[in-house]
Amino acid sequence: MKLGLWVLAALAAGIGFGAFAGQANSAALSGLAQVFVTLGDLWLDALRMTLVPLIVSVLISAVAAMADAASAGSLARRALILFAGLILLAGLFSILATDALLALWPVAPETARALVDGASGAASATPTQAPALDMASWARSLVPTNIVAAAAEDAVLPLVAFACLFGFALTRLPAERRAPLVGFFQASADAMIVIVMWVLALAPIGVFGLATSLGVNTGLGSIGALAHYVAIVCAVTIASIVVIVAVGMFAGGFRPARFLRALAPVQVIAASTQSSLASLPAMLTAALQALEIPPRTAEFVLPLAVAVFRFTSPVANLAVALFLAHLYGVAPTVPQLAAALAVAFAVSVSSVGLPGQTSFFASVAPICFALGVPVELLPLLLAVEVIPDVFRTIGNVSADMTATALLHRSEKKATEASS
Repeated sequence: MKLGLWVLAALAAGIGFGAFAGQANSAALSGLAQVFVTLGDLWLDALRMTLVPLIVSVLISAVAAMADAASAGSLARRALILFAGLILLAGLFSILATDALLALWPVAPETARALVDGASGAASATPTQAPALDMASWARSLVPTNIVAAAAEDAVLPLVAFACLFGFALTRLPAERRAPLVGFFQASADAMIVIVMWVLALAPIGVFGLATSLGVNTGLGSIGALAHYVAIVCAVTIASIVVIVAVGMFAGGFRPARFLRALAPVQVIAASTQSSLASLPAMLTAALQALEIPPRTAEFVLPLAVAVFRFTSPVANLAVALFLAHLYGVAPTVPQLAAALAVAFAVSVSSVGLPGQTSFFASVAPICFALGVPVELLPLLLAVEVIPDVFRTIGNVSADMTATALLHRSEKKATEASS
């Protein structure tokens, strides 16, 4: 049984046990429930402990790696520019679509309040005050005067800005001086991932404890809010898939029916494996045989896309963070939304190589910090991530195929123009 299913089972069992303990009027059951709640709090603290060093390390490594990839040739540069543009547009689409969906189908205020109050640590999980609509002040906040203080205060946007600048600065150093530093941050990221995987191995226990607190305080009423969350994130992600597939159909240079026939088996494999890397052979087969894209383009762009391009990361991650903002009653300002979009772009690039459950917390938590939203509910949402993750993968491979088709068309036009 996959870890994700164990975590989902632990969520259901924890809510059920907590609801029973809360209604049983038994000192023994209440004491046992408190033990599990404490274990859940400890697990959440251990997970949060890894966020800052993990994000900084993987972002510096990713920026340095992308800069090296961009120097590999014109096709690599155009591919990276296309990936970056699609990620930014995907993030903007997610903000607009999630806001529209939550306006049309909001979470009932009493349900939202119960879920927030019932979560472990709810007493301390209060939203931070949104900044005034002052773009000058927001711009100044991008440059941290004290990077250590920014890390201590979970000021994620200055950390992201610093990590990006540091990563680009490393690319300006001679190779013999750059390599040890890049290796250090890559090793640091790998070590932090090991710690995170240790913590996530205990996820069924941690989520059971957090869900017990939720069940004690809200009974079974939180189930509807969790189902609402899954529906919103899946709907936004599916909408983004429809858009990116439409782009591939009508702008990729192939007949729409042909592109869809080539894409269909790739999406089936993506849904069954929930892994873009495992879907790579199918993508190469579809590109080389069904679409007859030259190997020079397909065999370069598709592996590069799997390595650095995660189209649905900003879509789903922003939807998660905005759903949490909705639950907490936070109305993000324009500077906060801009910060969230910038952070979503950065973490989508830096978290590509992370395991799925690791990347969920490491990618969404910084966006929540940028919006001023607490992260205490994230582990409970992680428990139901097994459902949206299917659509994340389908969207990623669809975007990879679309980007390959677009780059093939641009290569073909350039060749025709020069001949």
